[in-house]
Order: sequence, then C-alpha cells, then structure tokens
Amino acid sequence: MKRPFYPFSGALAGLALAMVLPAAAETPTDFLRIFEQEARKADLAFQGFSVERGRQSFQQPHRNDWSCASCHTDHPAGSGKHAKTAKVIASLAPTTNPDRFTNAAKVEKWFRRNCNDVLGRTCTAQEKGDALTWLTTIRK
Repeated sequence: MKRPFYPFSGALAGLALAMVLPAAAETPTDFLRIFEQEARKADLAFQGFSVERGRQSFQQPHRNDWSCASCHTDHPAGSGKHAKTAKVIASLAPTTNPDRFTNAAKVEKWFRRNCNDVLGRTCTAQEKGDALTWLTTIRK
C-alpha cells in the first residue's frame, strides 16, 4: 500500500519531536527516562517497564503477520534484513551497536515508522520503554 505524501509532515514531526524529546537525550538511559515520564502522564498506575513485555511484543506477530523481529530478527544483536526491500539493517541492540538510541530525531522517526508498519498505529510510551528495556539486556 502506497503511503500518501505530505510535504510538511517531516518538518512538523521534527518540530513536535523538539518539544517532546530534549536535545540531551543521547543514550538509551536518557530515552528510557523520557518514555517513563510520558508513560506516567498517560497512566497514573504505571508500574515501570518490563523486559518480558518488551521481548514478547518485539517477537510477536502483529498486523499483516509482521513483528519487529521480521526485520531485526528474534535476537537483534546481529544485523537484520528488511522484510520487503532486503536492505541490511545494523544491529538494533545498543549493547552491540553503540550508535543505536543516541539521536532523538532518529529514535522518534524509526519508532513512528516501525510502529505504524508493525502495529498500524503509534507506539505508546509504555511500549517504547518495554522494547528499549529489553533491547538493553541483549548481549552477543
């Protein structure tokens, strides 16, 4: 399915991102703090992130039988491959790829795009935090 083209959508997303993710977010821990603040605002009963929920959501097929693991593999310490384009994707785990989760614009862009592809909607702060919590535990 072809996505509609909105000429200013990238600029608007960047502006929204600048208001949500401070420039100081440069490590996975920084992003986890931000996701925690967002999750607490969305749900007063927020109890923290879960490694197991993150793993399950990452590996479980969702919309169109896609999962995060469809491209990033069940064990994202190594490279993956895009399910449609076959483009190689560098390791997603920050423990094996120190460039991951170090740039606010990229983090927001890829969560927005991938959540939409896999879930058909935006991920919640809880879902982002669970996924990142799990990804930070992955070792080679």
